[in-house]
Amino acid sequence: MASLADSEKKALLEVARCALVATVRHHQRNGDLPREGALSCPGGAFVTLFLSNRLRGCIGRLPSKTPLVDVVARCAEAVSSEDPRFARVVPEELEGIEIELSVLSPLSDVRPDQIEPGKHGLLVSNGARCGVLLPQVATQFHWNGIRFLEATCEKAGLAKDAWKARQTRVQAFTAEVFSEAEFRPDPGSGYSSST
Repeated sequence: MASLADSEKKALLEVARCALVATVRHHQRNGDLPREGALSCPGGAFVTLFLSNRLRGCIGRLPSKTPLVDVVARCAEAVSSEDPRFARVVPEELEGIEIELSVLSPLSDVRPDQIEPGKHGLLVSNGARCGVLLPQVATQFHWNGIRFLEATCEKAGLAKDAWKARQTRVQAFTAEVFSEAEFRPDPGSGYSSST
């Protein structure tokens, strides 16, 4: 998928915010979704929530035939209650939550020596077990390619060296990562809404 325009990023963030609020406040799905440009193209994405700069939830879907805008909306609904690491998001938290989106490229098979931490996310699968880690995880923990691969194996519930097994498949993807903070007006810009 080609790089998203700022207008498309803003639209996806708005879809995620509306879906999150509708689910948390009203326990219902968001209504009509925008369908312009890349938003209607098939894709995969992860919706990550932060509260006071701490992870508050992350849910995603790998690239499929589902339109990107639908993936973002459904993941934003799901992240409010389906990340098993966290309690359900409550209405009082909504104002302080920051939404980050990771829009994924298609998956491709990769050898361990081709993994570029910070650029690649990984999917490791073996039978019914699979684990996914986004590119920013390797950056956050300062992991090299092999440590990142081991952590992805562990996320799948496999031994950390399971990537060496012939039946284990290792795939990489890139992600276009952006958040609501990037599109907020800079309070120090000197502009005023008063006339």
